[in-house]
Amino acid sequence: MKEFRYLVVLLYLMIVTAGCGKTGDKNDTADNTAGSNRAAGTIMNDTIPKVTGIGGIFFRAKDPEAIRTWYGRNLGLAIDDYGSPFEFRNANHPEQRNYLRWSPFSEGTNYFDPSGKQFMINYRVQNLEGLVRKLRKNDATIVDSIAVYDYGKFIHIMDPEGNKIELWEPVDSILTKMGGVTTK
Repeated sequence: MKEFRYLVVLLYLMIVTAGCGKTGDKNDTADNTAGSNRAAGTIMNDTIPKVTGIGGIFFRAKDPEAIRTWYGRNLGLAIDDYGSPFEFRNANHPEQRNYLRWSPFSEGTNYFDPSGKQFMINYRVQNLEGLVRKLRKNDATIVDSIAVYDYGKFIHIMDPEGNKIELWEPVDSILTKMGGVTTK
C-alpha cells in the first residue's frame, strides 16, 4: 500500500510538472556562454544520451480492469485497454504532443521480472544507443537488447536496488497518428 501511495504521488507530480523543467538544449549547462542560441530563439539539437522525462508508470494490481475503471470513473483518466495515455506538449517544440503511459498490470505479470517490485518506471530518453553504451561502460545490468517498434525503441535495465527500469526512445508522432482518447 505504501508503494501504491508513492506511485499516486509520483503520478500527480508528473501531471503537474508535465512540460516544465529543463529544455534539454546544450545551453542548459553550467558553463552557459554569452550569445546563447536560446536568446536568438533557436533550440540546439541535443543528442546527449540521457533521460528526458517520465514515459510511464506501471504497477501490479489485483484486478487491473477494475482499477482502470475506478481511476476513469473517480479521477477522470481517459481509459483504454492498457490504462491511460497522458498527453502533454514538448517543452522545446510546443506543437508536438508527447505521451506518458499509466498502466496497471496483473499481480502475476512477469513483465517486471527479474524485479520482484510492485512497480516499474519507464523513462523517456534521447539517443538510446549512446545511453546503452554508457550503461555498459559503467557496468550497469542490462536485462535485454534494444527492441524497435514504430512508436520507439525500448530496453530494460536494473538499478542497484533491484528495480527494473524501462528506457524508451519515443516516436510520439506515431502515437499521435494512432489517435484515441488521452488524459490531458
